[in-house]
This record gives sequence, structure tokens and C-alpha cells, in this order.
Amino acid sequence: MPHMNPTNHWVKHTSSIPANLGEEVKLFVREYSDGSGGTPKPVLMLHGRSVPALPGFDLVLPGSPHPDTSYSWAQALADKGYNVYIMDLQGSGLSPRPKMDDPCNANPVQRGFLQTNPGTGHCSATASYASQLGNSKSEWDELGTVVKFIRSRCANEKVSFIGWSAASFVMGPYALQHPGDVARLFLLAPMFPPNGRWSMDPAAAFAPPPGTGLPTKAVSDPLAVFGFPMNLTSKAGLQAGISDAKLAEHVWQAIMDCDSTGKKWGGSTPGAPEGVMRWRNSYWWGWNTSTAPHGPTLGSTVPVCIVYGDQDRTANTPEDMGPVLHFSVPKLYRAIPGANKLMFRVEGWDHNPVWERKANQTLQHMSWKWLEDKKVYGVQSGSWLRDPDGVLSALE
Repeated sequence: MPHMNPTNHWVKHTSSIPANLGEEVKLFVREYSDGSGGTPKPVLMLHGRSVPALPGFDLVLPGSPHPDTSYSWAQALADKGYNVYIMDLQGSGLSPRPKMDDPCNANPVQRGFLQTNPGTGHCSATASYASQLGNSKSEWDELGTVVKFIRSRCANEKVSFIGWSAASFVMGPYALQHPGDVARLFLLAPMFPPNGRWSMDPAAAFAPPPGTGLPTKAVSDPLAVFGFPMNLTSKAGLQAGISDAKLAEHVWQAIMDCDSTGKKWGGSTPGAPEGVMRWRNSYWWGWNTSTAPHGPTLGSTVPVCIVYGDQDRTANTPEDMGPVLHFSVPKLYRAIPGANKLMFRVEGWDHNPVWERKANQTLQHMSWKWLEDKKVYGVQSGSWLRDPDGVLSALE
């Protein structure tokens, strides 16, 4: 794949996060385009809960004489003629991280990562900002601002969405609310709680919110889960999910390159931090088996392709985990009402196929064919198992 030069944008947005409500912030957006002209084909890629957008979608490895861009999903699609945009929500990557520069605002049970660098012995038992950072509405708002920005640059063409993991909490409900903005939806390992929250109000967590408004309070119960704005992942914790040790080092470096503060934290040697991955603590609602069929939009106005691994224990959890923590990719597929839906369960994949070379190349191809033809491996609907040799068999 030829190396492409990115264009970085800082998109103005009026924040609806309680921590910086009403402030003008600048959201990070990276653009790749082959500059060939013609009708624009915009694609927006959104990260999940913890890993920033660039290490996930635009990983570039050092090489001589040219960098290795084969892991860059974004550049692969741009090379096929798409106008590709990658964004970070607030609290992630190169977008603003309100309340996250104070180590006392880390999840109290994770402060052990910071005891040496920068030190948290002075912190009280609770966070100095005792609330989660983002929520569904604030993240839908940020996505909407970027969609508007992209459409303004792409002749008002609808935008195709690609989301990994918890991006589904943002992109799925956004598509339901704004189907006129979205051309197609491609979800990798989507998080979907079949019986998840309806609204922001914990007292109404499993009932429709009254009227047309939503509660606006900043703090969500329980405090032990939502009483802080920032979670942490150590280097060892992140790298445990990557089978190639050398690649794992490059991924960690890419994450540190997105966080000038986080790279100065963590580690057990004073003055020699190994870094931590800092990620927003968000309160999500509006994504469950009752909301997904709304419209109907998904599978009709907005065609949907879902891809996940049979070894993925993050996006598929047991029912006894309870309504908030039980996730199921097949139940999302079944909840989508339209006929324009396609799902692949891929043998041998876990939650992070973007960091497995063969899996990554397969993923790039699958997404391209879906965007291009609304068809992958010759099929355009149904639920399929893909074995390591690429052979398909019907699941339903």
C-alpha cells in the first residue's frame, strides 16, 4: 500500500459534557483522500471505549525506506477511493480530556498504577470530580458535529460509518436518530446490551424516558462505577491482548503518541514512567433490543454489516452478568428489523483483529466490499460463519 499523507483537522464543537458544558472545544479528526476527484465517498471511523482512533485505525509501523502502512485500515480504504475520516471523542486520543489531567480523578481502584508516577498519595478516597465524563447525548452530539463537518466537505453526501467495539453505543443510536446522515454501517465486534439502559436517569434505566426530553444531571449511580471521569489501562494490560510482542510495542507507542500526559504516568521506577492509557468513563443508554428496531432504520434505510470473532469474550458475555454487562453480537443482529443486514462470525478472531496481520487484511477487504457493493464474499444478507480457509457456512 502506498504511503498517504494525512490531513489533521480540529473541528469546533460546543461541549455538552457536564464537565465543560457550553465550552468551545476542538475535536480531533484525521482525513485521508486519494485526491482523485469525482463524487465523494465519505467514511467515518470511530474508536471504542478505551483505545484511541489512530492506534486502532491508522497504525503505521517504522520501516526503511518507507513506513509500513499495511495495518492502516483508514489508508487501505482511502487507497480504494474513499474519503476517510477518523475521529476521537472527548476523553480519548487527541481530542480534549476535561478533568483527566488530575491523577486524583482516576478510578480509585486503579490508582495503584499511579502511586510512583506522578503519585496519588495526596488524593482523597473519592475523585476530585465525582462524576463520569461523557454520556450518550454528549457523544451523539460530538459525532453529529463531525458528520456535519464531513458532509460540508463532501458535497453533502451521506457518510458511511465504521465503528469498533463500543463505538456501536454512539453510531447505532445516532443512525436511528439521523438516518438521513448515514449511508451504511459497518460494525466490528459491536458492544450491544440486549436489556441495556433506556435513559440517563438510573431510576428509569429500563423504561422509556418520559416525554421527549432526557435528564441532564451530571452524576449517575452507582458512585463506585460512575463517580470518576477516567479509567486507566497499564502497558501490560493492553499488550496482553496482542499476540505479536513486537507489534504490541508499536501499538503501545502509538497510544502514548496520542497522550502527552498519560505517557508521563505509571511504572514502578520514580522518574521513569512507562505510561498508562487514559480513557473516558461514560454513561451510555438508548442501545438495546427495544431501541435497535426503531423506525425501522437499521437494515432498511441504513444497511448494516457486522463482523466479530468466535473467540471474542468482550462483545459476548454471559446472561448472568446482568442487564448492563451482558453483551451479545448475535442478539444485535436479530434485533435489527430490516432485510439489508449481514453478519459474519469469524473463526479464530478475538476482540482485536485490527492488530493481527492476516485478520487485519481480511477486515480491510470485508469493509471495502461492503461499502462498494453492499455484498461480501458474494452474499448480501444473512448470518454466516467464516472458517480460517475463508469457507462460509450459514448460521441462520
